[in-house]
Amino acid sequence: MTRIRLNQEYRNKCASRIKAHLFSEDTQEKQKYLELKEKQFKMNDTTFDFAKSIIRRHYTEEDVEKAYYLQNKFENVSTIAKDSCFHFHYMGEKEERDYDNNVKIVPTTIEKHFDFKLNGSIDSENNYSGNNDWAYGFALYRDEINAQENCNADILIEQEGKDNNPHLTKYLDNNIKYLGGHNSDRGYAKEWNDKYSVDLIGRDYCRDRSIACSEEEFKYLMLWKQQKSAFVMAHNKWVKSVLDQMKEIKVGLKGYKYLDEAIELANELGVEITDHEIIRTNSTGLVIYNPKNLAERIKGMKNKNSSREDKIKARLLYEKQQAESIN
Repeated sequence: MTRIRLNQEYRNKCASRIKAHLFSEDTQEKQKYLELKEKQFKMNDTTFDFAKSIIRRHYTEEDVEKAYYLQNKFENVSTIAKDSCFHFHYMGEKEERDYDNNVKIVPTTIEKHFDFKLNGSIDSENNYSGNNDWAYGFALYRDEINAQENCNADILIEQEGKDNNPHLTKYLDNNIKYLGGHNSDRGYAKEWNDKYSVDLIGRDYCRDRSIACSEEEFKYLMLWKQQKSAFVMAHNKWVKSVLDQMKEIKVGLKGYKYLDEAIELANELGVEITDHEIIRTNSTGLVIYNPKNLAERIKGMKNKNSSREDKIKARLLYEKQQAESIN
């Protein structure tokens, strides 16, 4: 039987099937992502209740009732509204140097911004109230987003380090639109933001009403922000692990001439496909691996928490495969 030549269409189909398989595998990176994802809703509930208790020490229920009374009575009074982002602070200390360059400890206000909105900033160093970050929402609702046409919850990771471009803009806008739009006035974003909001007295800009708390309370809130960031990082690492594997796979596919080679690689990786589904691609083109060796190389890119001995063994195997491919 005449061997079927591997064209670009077939390569793309095979790569697509392999990529889907890699995302379905139960790897360490995926387990970490799912483990942290499971904790997010309870963590947000608990931390918001904690933050609300601090807020109510300063703006009591009686204060809120009076503020609404005055706002409803007078048209020119606008002093209370629901909000989801807050500035908390405590009196701490910092080092300074005097004119003789001697270190001295002086009291200072330690303040941070904490945003409970779905697109709130997760950067623990950020202190700007208007900074939006959809990475958390994309990670949290990844399955729901990816089930929609022309949506891709991994787009920020796939496009990391690249300039703004139409491909990124298209999927970014579609993702945000699905979650509830830039104004978060519908869907998941509205439901989320309504849940994590509280009546606050003060101006519209939340920094104008920084709320005092203890150092211990401040650290608890910072831990919440760090845990959100860790979840986003877990999503990032899992997706990157698959993307790194796909780079190698595309390199291999690009070097193959025949469809049966692509199918053999897929089978070695645990993907059952037939010559009716097809596709595959290689990357740098420096070395053309046979399907079995390339499959072993891809498998070695998973579960990276390996010992020094495992890393040495993997390196020796790689060098052996390199030598065999040249001979």
